[in-house]
Amino acid sequence: MYRIGELAGMCEVKADTLRFYEKHGLLAPSMRTDSGYRMYTEQDANRLRFILRAKEVGFTLSEITELLSIELNKSEWACADVKGMVDDKLAQVEERIAQLNVFKTTLQALSRACCGGPESAEHCSILEALESSLTEVRCEEPGCEHGKQ
Repeated sequence: MYRIGELAGMCEVKADTLRFYEKHGLLAPSMRTDSGYRMYTEQDANRLRFILRAKEVGFTLSEITELLSIELNKSEWACADVKGMVDDKLAQVEERIAQLNVFKTTLQALSRACCGGPESAEHCSILEALESSLTEVRCEEPGCEHGKQ
């Protein structure tokens, strides 16, 4: 049996993390001592490791809850159900990467558009671009083509 600090240390998380997971129904101590200390078993430690690994690959708390329910009742679920969850998460990640690439491209264009000099920001091309409804950015950096990104 492990006390909360021991289990937290063993899994390299803070005790508050275990309390948080307990509050959200992901993890519960197997028992409490007469003085109220949370006590965890090896099975609880395995559950915590499962939660942490699922979190590391991007699953949300509600998704982890669903995965845990599958883990507890494996015989009632098909492997395809679990794969479906992973494929859905993968599609979300790919969509987010695409969004981040758009952000990156736009930020690069904004950065290239600004001279970055010590002058007043009254005519800053970045601010002008953000204030404008135009999709093109006026470029002030040498080498930019015709004042566009």
